[in-house]
Amino acid sequence: MIYTLICRSLIVFLTVFLLIRFMGKRQIGEMQPFEFVVTLVIADLATIPMSDTALPLLHGIIPLFTLVCLHYLLCLLSRKSILWRKLINGKPIIVIGTNGVDYEALRRLNMSFNDLIEGLRTAGYFNLEEVLYGIIQTNGTLTAVPRAPYAPLTASDMNIEKEQATLPMIVFAEGKINKENIGIAGIDSSWLALQVKKAGLNGLNEIILITLSNTGKLYIQPKNKPFVVYQSNYKGGSW
Repeated sequence: MIYTLICRSLIVFLTVFLLIRFMGKRQIGEMQPFEFVVTLVIADLATIPMSDTALPLLHGIIPLFTLVCLHYLLCLLSRKSILWRKLINGKPIIVIGTNGVDYEALRRLNMSFNDLIEGLRTAGYFNLEEVLYGIIQTNGTLTAVPRAPYAPLTASDMNIEKEQATLPMIVFAEGKINKENIGIAGIDSSWLALQVKKAGLNGLNEIILITLSNTGKLYIQPKNKPFVVYQSNYKGGSW
């Protein structure tokens, strides 16, 4: 009996895990309403075949596949048709405009002023007068467009040239070289060990993490020592 429950639980868990992976990688706060509902129902249905041994396992798994197929169909419709997208997901609603807070829009959304203020704080604004537009997106998050006097300055506003942002990737972690990433970068373990020594460290055996940016900059984190940033002779990558 116990072994049966364990096996059923493992099978259902792996099934749900694969189905959720197939549905995508959105976080709970980024889900559309129908996606959230499908996820909740899947979680509820999954518990039934785990504990009810009288129910054939296939009868518990088929509804899970049915819901995932429904999710895929709804996503497909929302991508292909604007009308279906509005019906399934709704549409963004402006709750703060040029004249201030739109109370009727808040009422339609069943939101209070406290909810609005909390959303603004999450967006990085603490005063209503700082916001020109506040928009509730279809997934329930609030995005804000600041008024010009409160907009953060950028490098282009100040006519300052900034170094282009880079995309570092892990090439060494916890005593192991990431073969896939060093293959992408076109380097090998001997080159990596040489750069570590050039950075003033003894070797890879005392390192727990190394990242390499596509401009050749290495972030090296030794064990129980401060990190080191070293600009290598790497010519740069296109990842």
